[in-house]
Amino acid sequence: MTAYRRNFVPGGSFFFTVNLAERKLSLLTDHVDVLRSAFRETRQRHPFTIDAVVVLPDHLHSVWTLPDGDADFAMRWRLIKSTFSRGIARNERISSSRAAKAERGIWQRRYWEHTIRDEADFARHLDYVHINPVKHGLVARVCDWAPSSFHRHVKLGNYPADWAGDQSEDRHDYGERR
Repeated sequence: MTAYRRNFVPGGSFFFTVNLAERKLSLLTDHVDVLRSAFRETRQRHPFTIDAVVVLPDHLHSVWTLPDGDADFAMRWRLIKSTFSRGIARNERISSSRAAKAERGIWQRRYWEHTIRDEADFARHLDYVHINPVKHGLVARVCDWAPSSFHRHVKLGNYPADWAGDQSEDRHDYGERR
């Protein structure tokens, strides 16, 4: 069995990518209200700050900051995933290994996590979260994608409304390693 190493930093900030098991589905955007409710319920029971989030049809990206002394993002993701799963109809394909464990077939079992190192890393990951719908060709402008914290950041003055401009012709690698 693979031993997954997680960097649990109490009070830390983290970037996450969480995927559906079936990457061709659009469950997250089709049921965005159920997903929002799962986040809200989890945050009520186990507070954390959502610094940035974008919901795409088959995956989401988020940057969180946990409370001082708390490093348990894994439990929060478990609660969000299970609450979302209970909130939608049971019509997904379930593999035999998942069926044997009485699991649903909605989410990939694991997720990508990155510990934010400093302010520049934090800013890079916020940019990456917000540019992602453009990167995937879902919209030409960041402001045109509704399920994103970008709109909150514009209201707070952190981004101009036209940030990243029209990307239909000019693709940039926001947050990408070269």
